[in-house]
Amino acid sequence: MTRATSDPRAAVVTGGGRGIGASITRAFHEAGYRVVILSRRDSGLAAELGSRAIHMTCDVTRRSQLEDAMARVAGWAGGLDVLVNNAGVSGWRPIEAIDETFWREMVDTNLTGVLFACQAALPHLRSGSAIVNVSSLAGKRGSANNSAYCAAKFGVNGLTQALAKELGPRGIRVNAVCPVYVETEGLLQALADPLAPPRGQEAHEYLRDFARTQSALGRLPSAVEVAAICVQLSSPSASAVTGQCINVDCGVLPQ
Repeated sequence: MTRATSDPRAAVVTGGGRGIGASITRAFHEAGYRVVILSRRDSGLAAELGSRAIHMTCDVTRRSQLEDAMARVAGWAGGLDVLVNNAGVSGWRPIEAIDETFWREMVDTNLTGVLFACQAALPHLRSGSAIVNVSSLAGKRGSANNSAYCAAKFGVNGLTQALAKELGPRGIRVNAVCPVYVETEGLLQALADPLAPPRGQEAHEYLRDFARTQSALGRLPSAVEVAAICVQLSSPSASAVTGQCINVDCGVLPQ
């Protein structure tokens, strides 16, 4: 599939209406892309951005919904240049408390949804396109009470590397970004869980302490900084970069 040089590039962002996803959506829109937000609920961001943005209702854990949404995206935009798999959910539980419902929520949203979004987008991705998976530093190292989430994010990194090899001959690059904590409303709510790392400490205070003691720069990345890396990895200037899982962590885990 080819794109007329006069047509704007098109990007899909799953979970692109809130948190890090909203910053990613805004960044691609500011870069001149037509942007499609796929999420279960419409946050109103697409309407705010205007005619080059649209929301489509989609649950990434449902393969049939992903297939239908990607076909509608192609009809609206004439094809697809970038897929950002951002939709995700976090949660902490000790191994004894993990049941099938919790496990499936972590894996279905964070890993299975990424695989089937890539599969559904593939027929519509043009040569020279890019996939960016929003993984996590939890995909690089384990942490207590976080085994299900870590397993899913380790899986995202493995999927990224495998698809880079598989799709490279088709002219499609696949990379991942691995943020550490990024302060969003969703993260603050997740950190309020008694089983989360703060263990009852106020979330803002915990994040300040973590940044001071764990990061090389003495701070944590912003959602805008994560979004900028997603746009960069999708651009022609990164045409030689594929199969990478890039930490966006202010030096928490130097590699």
